[in-house]
Amino acid sequence: MNTHAPLPTWSVAAPIAAMLVLAGMTLGLGPWYMFVAAAALFGGVTAAVHHAEVVAHRVGEPFGTLLLAIAITVIEVALIVSLMLSGGPAATALARDTVFAAVMMILNGIVGLCLLVGGSRFHEQTFGQYGVSASLATLAAIAVLTMVLPNFTTTTPGPFYSPSQLGFIAVVSMVLYGTFVLVQTVRHRDYFLPVDAAQDDASHAEPPSNKVALASLGLLVISLVGVVMLAKALAPTIEHGVAAMGAPAALVGIIVAMVVLLPEGVAALRAARSNRLQTSLNLALGSALASIGLTIPAVALVSLMTGWTLTLGIDIKSTVLLMLSLMVATLSLGTGRTTVLQGTVHLVIFAVYLFTTIVP
Repeated sequence: MNTHAPLPTWSVAAPIAAMLVLAGMTLGLGPWYMFVAAAALFGGVTAAVHHAEVVAHRVGEPFGTLLLAIAITVIEVALIVSLMLSGGPAATALARDTVFAAVMMILNGIVGLCLLVGGSRFHEQTFGQYGVSASLATLAAIAVLTMVLPNFTTTTPGPFYSPSQLGFIAVVSMVLYGTFVLVQTVRHRDYFLPVDAAQDDASHAEPPSNKVALASLGLLVISLVGVVMLAKALAPTIEHGVAAMGAPAALVGIIVAMVVLLPEGVAALRAARSNRLQTSLNLALGSALASIGLTIPAVALVSLMTGWTLTLGIDIKSTVLLMLSLMVATLSLGTGRTTVLQGTVHLVIFAVYLFTTIVP
């Protein structure tokens, strides 16, 4: 890609088209328009990945992957908070379900697919173990404190935190995530850089100009807003389809979360296919951390301001799957080298998660 050349026409048109299609959904143009919306959504995903890569190449690693993770998570948080405010007390478990689905998809689905595709193409891939270990340690701490511990506190019977406990855990989550970002971008940035930069073709390509990078940044935000809002607009149609199949309603949240995570997933997969597994893992694990580290404090603040009880604790089946996922990720990413075996194990766990959601 010639990074000094103007942005491709399709990458500019796709985000604008997504916003126009989103506006058209308010006109009630009929069921056929859902297919147009779905096409616009995937166009927005493709454009978001392209612009994220342009910006990432300009600012360098790991700032680029951090930018994409935070941008998507901020919009995801805004979506969750808006749904909570409109749904009222009935939406007390929405944040928990969304965060848990995102963690399982990222930790098993996206990571597993990246390891499998990368291992199939290059047999064995390497990455910096220090950075991945730091990510997993922080992720395990936040996940357990926010989604498992509420089931065992006694001030308020689980799966809830008392107001003081909820405020404390929100602060703890922000401290953990903020410290991780500090380590990733300042104190130990080298932990998150490719092990062998000489093999990273992207690092040798000439970076884009400031004008191109700024244009891509703006279009990235527009693309992400379009993707999230189109996913929200398509949710009722997805819900009717799931109900027609006789599947549990929880499947709707998983499908919507998959759509929201598509930009990160596609970007991570493309990095793995280019033998840039470090970038791929930075994207995946960073997204999981941002999803919990930013979402839980935001919804905790909404809960404390409105007086609604926030359901955070997951059930026993989900706890077992979460612990298994964290344990397997620690083992499979603990050597700095991966093959197709680790990818297969992660994908099998993800398949079990999906199957037990549909057939609990």
